[in-house]
Amino acid sequence: MPDAITAAPRSFGVFKPVGHVVISFPEAAQADRAAQALAGLGLAADAVRHYSDREMLRQIDEDIARASPIAAVGQEMNLVLAHRVLAERGYHWLVVSAASDKQAAEVAATARDCGAERAQRYGHFIIEELIERPGNVAQVAESPDRGLDAQTPSGKEAEAAALKKAVGG
Repeated sequence: MPDAITAAPRSFGVFKPVGHVVISFPEAAQADRAAQALAGLGLAADAVRHYSDREMLRQIDEDIARASPIAAVGQEMNLVLAHRVLAERGYHWLVVSAASDKQAAEVAATARDCGAERAQRYGHFIIEELIERPGNVAQVAESPDRGLDAQTPSGKEAEAAALKKAVGG
């Protein structure tokens, strides 16, 4: 039987869990607290999946090894690379099935209250950021060449992760 990582939904060889919210946490304890809090939203028992930093790194490395060049056309590969930066810094994830816009918003708000840094809702055609970054730094020019704009002065996810850890959040 395949494990959660090899069975994860993919598009063009990279992780793309359509209909789910992918949430990143600087600390494992925050992800654990959020999973407990999400249980209070009435989600199905199998709606929440936890990925450790090591599990996410393994999944990402597998994705990068087998990704189609088409994955670089959209933001899928940029997100994979941004998630890798966070996983290298010890971040943990929850991947939560969300049946509606309202449920996705509730999931993101609950996760944010538990310390989540990012919550991205994966749709068929777009990936929506559900947690606004502090500081009102507008997102600009994302592309396969430039990567995902992390809404930091440098535009890099590594800076966002370092800033988050530095302030203890």
